[in-house]
Amino acid sequence: MPATVDLSTIPTVTGFFDESSNTISYIVQDPDSAACAIIDPVMEFDQASGRLTHDSADQMIAFIQEKNLQLEWVIETHVHADHLSGAPYIQEHLGGKIGIGKHVQTVQDTFGKIFNEGTEFQRDGSQFDALFEDGDTYQVGAMSCFALHTPGHTPACMVHVMGNAGFAGDTLFMPDGGSARADFPGGDAGQLYDSIQRVLSLPDDLRLFMCHDYGPGGRAIAWETTVAEQKENNIHVGGGKTREDFIKFRTERDAQLAVPKLILPSLQVNMRGGEVPADKDGNMMLKTPVNKL
Repeated sequence: MPATVDLSTIPTVTGFFDESSNTISYIVQDPDSAACAIIDPVMEFDQASGRLTHDSADQMIAFIQEKNLQLEWVIETHVHADHLSGAPYIQEHLGGKIGIGKHVQTVQDTFGKIFNEGTEFQRDGSQFDALFEDGDTYQVGAMSCFALHTPGHTPACMVHVMGNAGFAGDTLFMPDGGSARADFPGGDAGQLYDSIQRVLSLPDDLRLFMCHDYGPGGRAIAWETTVAEQKENNIHVGGGKTREDFIKFRTERDAQLAVPKLILPSLQVNMRGGEVPADKDGNMMLKTPVNKL
């Protein structure tokens, strides 16, 4: 394991649920200072009208200002395909560095071709302030944190561990939700299984926070579990399910899933670090490639 998990450091974690995309964003507070980080912030987009709004980000900004916190990091666990990132908007108001996994370069190269982006679109991750590699460590105030590369859902997925809290992105869902799809370009069900096993090798008592929840069976939305609960009860990988069984299930399941409704605007924006592309006159503009996905 790249770094030692410090279960004695217990950050305060506050979740913000975006109903339109079933996304949970987080503010993570260092228990020993005013420093904090944001995980996976959302920018709302109404596709029918082409209108962007920042209600979710404004709630997080207000929370940080009311608590007199200092934002040090805005972390993207991966290039999301179901919501647009609010990271630049938050950074404009509160500062901090925007970070993502280094393999965002692979995502940029793949989708740069799909969206027929020109040479002006840099595919080197330079739109972000920091590119994390597997095992990289960093600080939020006095709290030591580290990143694990967990590909499978996308090539750039990472799980971030901050004290006794881990932020799973789309690598895992709640135990009754299982796991995320692995059929996007660059996804791989076998890689996803291996990545999940890395997460499940972390200490049993590590708190795990999900990026999405859909309330299976009509239960209330939830987003916190533990490594032990996932190992025992996760419907896709828990209880000793094999890699072969997972690949078979995940492949068959993914073939039945609809494409996320915001995948085209989300990928164009999020691979740019949350910035909306513009035309030659500087007007924000999104593309709709036909028969490419």
